[in-house]
Amino acid sequence: MTEPELILVSDDAEAVGRWRELLQAEGHAVQIAATTAQLDSLLDACGRAVIVLQPGCGVDWRRLLQRALPPRVILYQPTGTMQDAVRAIRDGAVDFLTARDDSMALLESVRRHLQESSGDGLVCEDRLTQEMVALAARVAARPVTVLLSGESGTGKEVFARFIHQQSPRADGPFVAVNCAAIPEHMLEAVLFGFEKGAFTGAHRAHTGKFEQAQGGTLLLDEVSEIDLGLQAKLLRVLQEREVERLCGSEATPIDVRVIATTNRDLRGEVQAGRFREDLYYRLHVFPLVLPALRARPADIGPLAAAFVRRHCAEQASQPRLTEAAIQRLVTHPWPGNVRELENVIQRALVMVDGERIEPAHLRFDPVPGDVVVAEATAAPAPLDERMRDREQRMIIDTLQQQNGSRKATAAKLGISVRTLRYKLQRMREQGLEVPGVAGAEYA
Repeated sequence: MTEPELILVSDDAEAVGRWRELLQAEGHAVQIAATTAQLDSLLDACGRAVIVLQPGCGVDWRRLLQRALPPRVILYQPTGTMQDAVRAIRDGAVDFLTARDDSMALLESVRRHLQESSGDGLVCEDRLTQEMVALAARVAARPVTVLLSGESGTGKEVFARFIHQQSPRADGPFVAVNCAAIPEHMLEAVLFGFEKGAFTGAHRAHTGKFEQAQGGTLLLDEVSEIDLGLQAKLLRVLQEREVERLCGSEATPIDVRVIATTNRDLRGEVQAGRFREDLYYRLHVFPLVLPALRARPADIGPLAAAFVRRHCAEQASQPRLTEAAIQRLVTHPWPGNVRELENVIQRALVMVDGERIEPAHLRFDPVPGDVVVAEATAAPAPLDERMRDREQRMIIDTLQQQNGSRKATAAKLGISVRTLRYKLQRMREQGLEVPGVAGAEYA
């Protein structure tokens, strides 16, 4: 994975020379921009960037933060005051250095922000995400149970790993269990382990996930999917801090930090009788509710760029998201959150032929009901001719297979009837012949 560009911006040739020598000695590739036009050209070419900039050089650094993929700006103001620093950080700079800071402060700041811009781990450009990350970092240092809730695809497991990595247990194991994916009758054995002969096929003893996470962190993903009977056993393990394998005769003390996730309203599950109230309070020590992707639009461009890098890591060159493509991504409501965004980027990488990902390469999952129609009416996603023809041919073929039934066709295509009706109307307006039959069930 290539690093973000490191760009130096100043009209002080001596300062630029000093910075370049210092940073290149540490192995950083450095670009230099003396004018706004040069800087814009570099940013257009590279996408991600960390900028070391000296105010007063003629470049409006605040304007840079309005880009769809904003750079991280480190300001260097030799005679800067505390008030200057507060104002700069408030306006969006990531760091503020003065002549009182030594060269190590610059190196550390550059290293940290290059790493944060690289797309590894959490992407947190949006203020809302930054607040969540700050809370997660704070709780990581304390040995308390954390409950992460939020819609599917918001990155709960990514946050759980971040908490583990920031905690004193970072050198210990991180063990994740998807409670929704394991059959009920097997989950107990998976969590707590079993002795030889505990059930048919248990030819040898096996440690459970609690024992495997000893000294580290255990993630109980989708904990709300555990049945009531097993919830009681889980509660006992959490209370007693010891686990007994199936058909075992001895309890093993455990030193494990537990993080649980859910995409449900766990308090509502308690009230409905589907989740134990005592277990709820045992898990609900420090709750964090992760915002949906549509609530943190400043993360969308950087996340999309990170997915491009991830899925092009083995390629010699990578296509770049254009400003127009990023703006189109920002306007989508993202019901599937980060997981849906990654799918859209993967599709775009299949469709793109050159070095630029344009809006025409973006294919979105249909949004149920009125949302799709309103979105499509207000700001239709541009599709290139090849993609549009392919979609229209698929709709017509499916209509013919389903004898014209719009309900059956929509179900087959995985879209709502209303969305299908909208697409058929657009096809008619383009002069295409749409299979037509009579009856309320048909289009």
